[in-house]
Amino acid sequence: MRAKIRKIAVNIEETHREIGRKIDPATRKAVAVAVIENPYAGSYQEDLTELIEIGAELGALLGRKCVEVLGIAPERAESYGKSVMVGENGELEHAAAILHPKLGAPLRKEVEKGAALVPSSKKMGSPGQVLDVPLGHKDAAYVRSHFDGIEVRLNDAPRANEIMVAVAVTDSGRPLPRVGGLTHEDAGGKDGLR
Repeated sequence: MRAKIRKIAVNIEETHREIGRKIDPATRKAVAVAVIENPYAGSYQEDLTELIEIGAELGALLGRKCVEVLGIAPERAESYGKSVMVGENGELEHAAAILHPKLGAPLRKEVEKGAALVPSSKKMGSPGQVLDVPLGHKDAAYVRSHFDGIEVRLNDAPRANEIMVAVAVTDSGRPLPRVGGLTHEDAGGKDGLR
């Protein structure tokens, strides 16, 4: 593995009740985060290939960890998202290098299919800051019930020369969705939109 990983954390969130109503089955979201050394911390580099390749590695690793903690077959994953927080000696483009060129394809393999774009966010930050991971349906972007997000925070990351990379996967949409639109059951997933 190219990434120099300091730590990995995996969390699962289950919602069993919302606004006094029982959620059956519970909605579930998993998020896996890796804290890695930033190979370009403190200096400008034109070629960001190292981080692009690290993105591919982490897309597979973190996606797999989410599916495993949910205890589901990969095809049962319904939504996904990705996010990166770069420590102060890095730059926002380091997050873009991890997220955009190559992280998505290995993540899609871990959740089987994934016709829709993987929602993403990036930011600069320091230890203990919250990183929001946006979520969207993995096969049909217009499934409104799956527009969501999950937060992740580690008390000691990212340090100045680190990058925090998060991937989230769910096996459901939001609890009690009722804003209309295309449903998970009716989504075709052929064009990534519907």
